[in-house]
Amino acid sequence: MVAEAADLVIEGGTVVTDDSSKLATVVVDNGRIEAIVDATEDAAQIAAVRRIDATGRLVMPGAVDPHCHVGIRVGSYTTRDTYASASLAALAGGTTTIVDFAIPAPDQDPLEALDERLSLARTSRCDYAEHGCINGPTASIPATVRALAAAGVRTIKLFTTYRGILMVDTHTIAEVMAAISEVAGLTYVHAEANDLVEAAQLEAVNAARIGAAGHAATRPEAAEERAVADVLGVAERLNAAVYFVHQSTPGAVDLVQGAKARGLHAFTESCPHYLTLDDGCYRSAHPERWVCCPPLRNRETVDALDKRAELGLIDTVGSDHCCYDTVQKAERADDVREMPNGLPGVETRLPVVFDRFVATGRISPERFVAMVATNPARLNGLYPRKGTIAVGSDADLVIFDPKASRTVAAAELHMETDYSPYEGLTITGWPSTVVAGGRVVVDDGHVIDPGPVGEFIEAGAMEPPYLPRPS
Repeated sequence: MVAEAADLVIEGGTVVTDDSSKLATVVVDNGRIEAIVDATEDAAQIAAVRRIDATGRLVMPGAVDPHCHVGIRVGSYTTRDTYASASLAALAGGTTTIVDFAIPAPDQDPLEALDERLSLARTSRCDYAEHGCINGPTASIPATVRALAAAGVRTIKLFTTYRGILMVDTHTIAEVMAAISEVAGLTYVHAEANDLVEAAQLEAVNAARIGAAGHAATRPEAAEERAVADVLGVAERLNAAVYFVHQSTPGAVDLVQGAKARGLHAFTESCPHYLTLDDGCYRSAHPERWVCCPPLRNRETVDALDKRAELGLIDTVGSDHCCYDTVQKAERADDVREMPNGLPGVETRLPVVFDRFVATGRISPERFVAMVATNPARLNGLYPRKGTIAVGSDADLVIFDPKASRTVAAAELHMETDYSPYEGLTITGWPSTVVAGGRVVVDDGHVIDPGPVGEFIEAGAMEPPYLPRPS
């Protein structure tokens, strides 16, 4: 422990990690966790520049959002946010590290796309990492993968849909998986069978229901599940680890679980909107505001997906944050093939999931921490620097009030949009204080902009000891 006064002492709270909860005092100095002192010891004897009383609240690791899209351009539309605004919104919601995607523009090299992202990220208020992406011809996939790993990126995203823009074929998927296994990395996959999507969209066009109200039928559950099965077949043939982003059906989760049972390192990510909202949103006055890919599913599917989360079968929850506003959403609401898809959610990820699962007693606080912080850190090569409360880890901490009640209102959030998909939802549980790198950035609910202090966190090797514990 520090001989002189520590920068910060957090006392009286229940310290929650992915495998334990206990009353303890957390000592912070020089941006790192200096000590964790059992509640039986007298915390008053620890000298500190500042003390925070966390009595009655949970002290959790700063959350890691494994799935953010910041200031991206897709087709004719660019999301409204920048790294400055998106990262500040992340902090406001208890997320202290975001992982963005360096998706190449047409004919752009993946390494050039990464350099471009890192340049934009210099305004970030929180720490950040990056996923690489291969979405077109590359001179040498193994060389590209090695160069990305050397630059601190060991996750590469691939798409099985969006023909001519992002989609890659099975051969490319196999080549990436083989190459990234050599650098102890992980392949991320957006899995929807493109032929089934295109067939469903053509059917919708012929039936004059290609607008936002008909979105759910244009990307059917069968498309997701077939693509997951196909990709798992490639991964098993190569004995390669694979991570599926934004899974929205229980069938997709079950396919991953089956592969796990056969010994494959396969992982499921879902998102708050798939665990809470349903396709009834597409019958609202503004269905375009909920257009995302995959689409929201029917209530029976949502309830079954929730049951998988309750059983510990969902490894991570990412926001899939895409910050469009209502004007952008409405402009091509007549055709979901042309309109921007995605929902703003980096700020509301933790509260929405806590309200849905922890406040109702469906999962433990420890399981919650695993899904929103520890497992995302492990599956991005950021653990144990991120995602846990341990001596030597970064002092990224969230003091979470499990009884706070708040009604979601876009006007009170910090994302660069004029709506929230959860508008009007009353939520139980919200961060009251957030510490990032030892700095208090949310103080009793008040957000304090720390300026562009965020750091790029290079991914380390993801060997089995750093992968998530079995559920």
